[in-house]
Amino acid sequence: MKLTLVATCLFGLEHLLGEEIDALGYERIATMDGRVTFAADEEGVALANVFLRYAERVYVKVGSFHADTFDALFEGTRALDWSAFIGKRDAFPVKGHSIRSALTSIPDCQSIIKKAVVTSLSRVYGLSVFPEDGIKYQIEFFLFRDEATLMIDTSGTPLHKRGYRREANAAPLRETLAAAVAATARPREDVLFWDPMCGSGTIAIEAAMLVGRIAPGKRRPFAAEAFPWITKARFDRAREEAIEGEVVTSFDVYASDIDPACVALTIQNAKNAGVNRYIRVMRQDCRTIGAPGRRGTVVTNPPYGERLGTPEQIERLYRDIGVHFCSLAPWQIYVLTSHEGFERLYGRRADKVRKLYNGMIPCYLYQFFKNNDADRPAQSRPPYRPKNDKK
Repeated sequence: MKLTLVATCLFGLEHLLGEEIDALGYERIATMDGRVTFAADEEGVALANVFLRYAERVYVKVGSFHADTFDALFEGTRALDWSAFIGKRDAFPVKGHSIRSALTSIPDCQSIIKKAVVTSLSRVYGLSVFPEDGIKYQIEFFLFRDEATLMIDTSGTPLHKRGYRREANAAPLRETLAAAVAATARPREDVLFWDPMCGSGTIAIEAAMLVGRIAPGKRRPFAAEAFPWITKARFDRAREEAIEGEVVTSFDVYASDIDPACVALTIQNAKNAGVNRYIRVMRQDCRTIGAPGRRGTVVTNPPYGERLGTPEQIERLYRDIGVHFCSLAPWQIYVLTSHEGFERLYGRRADKVRKLYNGMIPCYLYQFFKNNDADRPAQSRPPYRPKNDKK
């Protein structure tokens, strides 16, 4: 069966997600903020869910059409071939989003789409009332500039929930974002990778999974495993392919934190993920780290000051790590934070800054490559502001 799939992601990860889809051998059709559309088949549903490291969900696109009125939404939905996916006893709840569209009431859109799907299926199955006690097909609608896209969720639980992080600290970083941050730092066998404020260990774990080619979805279930037109066997084969593709590596990861609870949590999460042999976890103050004689990269997500620490404590921490991390030269430094004054407090302007999102929280990945103390201090420069941001 030829399918059109839609993989969603956090804003800023579209490029990485697109490259993953290319690597799976599927053709990209379109890319927009937070989603990549591509052509695939039933096997592609399984492979995408198991292998995509930066995706939040994978959907089967049922169809799209212009809908600036409720009548147009009903007729467009009714005209789609829902019986190709949904059986006469299956459940089909509806949810979705509307952005920059004439139809803004989500409850009304849900009700109209549900009624239209029932009307469409009634023609095929001869039923006016559906029991909905069978397989669950979660219908998702996306209205953007009056263009309606109707999809079926194949992932179930969001893909950032890999299954290894059963507990998290007070301010967890999404696994998909952690993977993107780790990938940006180019983890490799001959360079020590160190997260000195590891929290629940997500960045370190995702880095180890990346280098070891461990598929992020191999340990968890998916909604589409229950779909008879895909079958669980395809997912089993995808997991087998994932295991066959893993490599044993000499990659060396350090994860440290001043909080003993975070250290214990990281140790457990690394075991759950199957990467504990690569990660050395220890209790240590981030202002004292160092490995003389080794090449290294620091990659970390320090407290933002929103849920962990007071503003004064966060500012002092940023000043302190700015001094200490510079002493680690020529190590490269990657710091993810939403704090707008980070560069000023850190004492240096980043060589590169990338805007990302942790859920709905905008944050910036500050990247320091040169580690040159002769750089003009950040205090004398204007703060970083992306061109598209409002002043």
